[in-house]
Amino acid sequence: MTAVDGFSLSVEEHRRELHVHCYRMLGSFDEAEDMVQETFLRAWRGRRALREETGLRAWLYRIATNACLDHLRAHPRRPQPRPAPALAADPGIDPPASGAVPWLQPYPDELLDTADVVIDRETIELAFLVAIQHLPPRQRAVLILRDVLGWSAQETATSLELTVAAVKSALQRARPTLREHLPARRLEWAASAEPTADERAVLRRYIDAVEQADPAVLAGVLRADVWQTMPPAPIWLLGRQAFMASWTPAMVGPEAWGDWRLLPTRANRQPAAAAYLQRPGEPDFRPSWMGILRVEDGLVTQITTYGGDTFPRFGLPPSL
Repeated sequence: MTAVDGFSLSVEEHRRELHVHCYRMLGSFDEAEDMVQETFLRAWRGRRALREETGLRAWLYRIATNACLDHLRAHPRRPQPRPAPALAADPGIDPPASGAVPWLQPYPDELLDTADVVIDRETIELAFLVAIQHLPPRQRAVLILRDVLGWSAQETATSLELTVAAVKSALQRARPTLREHLPARRLEWAASAEPTADERAVLRRYIDAVEQADPAVLAGVLRADVWQTMPPAPIWLLGRQAFMASWTPAMVGPEAWGDWRLLPTRANRQPAAAAYLQRPGEPDFRPSWMGILRVEDGLVTQITTYGGDTFPRFGLPPSL
């Protein structure tokens, strides 16, 4: 085996966890892929700088973090401080404080399960990813290295070429901002790799309601203040009444889209459903949308909906 082959095999072992790290930093699955490739390129070019006492893994994380920071400096972006005008909203329901993150993409649980480290739900759920996108890039990096990866202040300072005092200051500013943009009632998250039994039951009810095209059953699965986002489109539905007013015509009546079949799946450690639509006169069910659910007390409180173009990443069939 050549030195090139040996080095490539060594860094390749860390690909998935580095991808998750870049994904947290950027919120984009596709951009994270690019940054992992950039990390490996920089690592190869600077391989002589690897010190034995540092360790390959920590060194790669340092390169990946700085690659993401460079990317964010070259492509600055911030979430909208408040949601874009909603397509529909129930009276008296305030929009969430988290704002819109149009570049946010889902992450298949099947790929999370291949990482060499445990990916805790609380650090990969969509609500957390939206919240950390509100942090300035360097604060985001500090919070991820300190609170997610568990690095010491000194290790973080060395990685980011900061003083320990600067790291502590950044973390003190980042934590309140994070709390401000998390859901008002945060789930009792644990180091779980799968949705809970209660969440799976709610997902089954949600799937049955859509497949049966029964608006009444679907409404019974939703909390009164449920809200839906549809990245990258700046569309928000706020409240059960608004949600049903928008989706009922697609299910029943003269404007109904057709028949639905939904497959259960998992994304970002959350229950999800991949919807296939058979339009009138068509022989097959084709990919339509994927809904990722947040569940509290047996009801859906948030649905993040993506287009059918996400299906290949989840290994879902092209038709049913």
